[in-house]
Amino acid sequence: MANTNILLVGVGGQGILLASEVMSEIFRRDGFDVKKSEVHGMAQRGGVVSSHVRFGEKVYSPMIEEGDADIMLSFELMEALRWEHYLKPDAFLATSNVRMVPPICNSGKIIYPDDTAETLKNLRQKARVLDIEKTLKELGNSKVTNVIMLGVLSAILEIPETAWLDVVKEAVPPKLIDVNLKAFSAGRELMNL
Repeated sequence: MANTNILLVGVGGQGILLASEVMSEIFRRDGFDVKKSEVHGMAQRGGVVSSHVRFGEKVYSPMIEEGDADIMLSFELMEALRWEHYLKPDAFLATSNVRMVPPICNSGKIIYPDDTAETLKNLRQKARVLDIEKTLKELGNSKVTNVIMLGVLSAILEIPETAWLDVVKEAVPPKLIDVNLKAFSAGRELMNL
């Protein structure tokens, strides 16, 4: 089996690191060799966060080279566009419609484009812009984007849903299990729309 390269991108506070931990554990339990790498420099201040997760029969490096990602999960709309060049031509891209405008845009020197979703769809046939904002409101919790995106990923990978649910339950605090399981199911449902 060829290795699968998954890139997670967004901004600090969106749970990207937890999502990559959960994914890595699921892949390990399913018998794959797994490597991951994270970059979270200014994450505490809303800065860019990325995580590279690679799994397969044998993985030698955790880093995904530009143009080599099979899947990208973007937790923030603009970050999908910023990292798009990491994808293979036929890669799958799922992005949240959440816009987290960085403070530098307040200066007027950098503009957050209004047409980001349309640009992504023009660049990538397999791009899915998901209404995560609506889903978060329905769930009543703004901090479960990461588990929603895990649900999205589970819908396209051939790993049993129960395996995902087991690891999600172990990874989140007991008092948050119910909302996270609902978030996971919501992510799977978004792939059916």
